[in-house]
Amino acid sequence: MSHVLIINAHEPSPYSEGKLNASLVAQANATLEAKGHQVRVVTMQDDIVVEEQLAHFEWADRVILQTPINWMTIPWSFKKYMDEVFTAGMGGALCHFDGRTPEQPNKNYGTGGTRTNTKYMLSLTFNAPEASFNDASEYLFQGKSVDDLMMHMHANFRFFGMTALPTFACFDVMKNPNVEADFKRFAAHLNAHF
Repeated sequence: MSHVLIINAHEPSPYSEGKLNASLVAQANATLEAKGHQVRVVTMQDDIVVEEQLAHFEWADRVILQTPINWMTIPWSFKKYMDEVFTAGMGGALCHFDGRTPEQPNKNYGTGGTRTNTKYMLSLTFNAPEASFNDASEYLFQGKSVDDLMMHMHANFRFFGMTALPTFACFDVMKNPNVEADFKRFAAHLNAHF
């Protein structure tokens, strides 16, 4: 069975206490433990000790990033986590710097990852409706997919040599939530990929 690190990147705000993301983390934890996986959970409200976080990544062979999408990206506190933890991991825990060599300084950028046996999954919550993606007639995303929008996060994990599992997303969670259906879809997603 797998060692699964779940990161809850939610940062409480006046607009969102984080109940949905916390509930999805709890569901993933319970579902995966019931299947025999070992699970560790990190939240942005924890006391983040860089060495401990790197040890979590070295322990894990699966990582779930559970995050709301705020202003088309991750919350600020997870960006701070990345700046501290991911940067500290460049000496080998996550990657050997950027993978380039002095002999070929313009080739192979991003190939230094050391977590090549680790898979990751993005699990996202959006205020945006699902119909706003993958439709060229929609104003904001202009036909782009959720994974197009999250390319920067895929690139970060790929930088460490990790392989993507299919992304999961809950849509329209503030104006037209369908939480029961989201939980059912999430259970099916977890069962299909873990």
